[in-house]
Amino acid sequence: MKAVFEIKKAADGKFLFNLKAANDEIIFTSQIYETKEGAAAGIVSVRHNASIGPHYEEKTGSDGLPYFVLRAANQAVIGRSQMYSSHEAMQKGIASVRRNAPIAETVDLTAGVRFAGSSRGARG
Repeated sequence: MKAVFEIKKAADGKFLFNLKAANDEIIFTSQIYETKEGAAAGIVSVRHNASIGPHYEEKTGSDGLPYFVLRAANQAVIGRSQMYSSHEAMQKGIASVRRNAPIAETVDLTAGVRFAGSSRGARG
């Protein structure tokens, strides 16, 4: 299996996407978007920003566990990682997003349509 972005509907009818690694593990979750087109533009932004090291911000949750967010060029948060058990594990997560985001296909789970690297939408 290859890495994939999955667009899906949130409980409130809005949209979000997950980036899954080849092992089917979710390595990145987007913010919530009003439209499916907004989510698709968010994927384009992740692809563009994933290789830019300073756009990753390492954080610590209230439970003390590390996670990261990825920011666009305008400093808006595109999305975040899961919580990790250690700083080392978080660094591996960042490396996985950097490696997988540029090559991941996109699957629209709201329509059952699969399409390779769409360039629709604006870069962040």
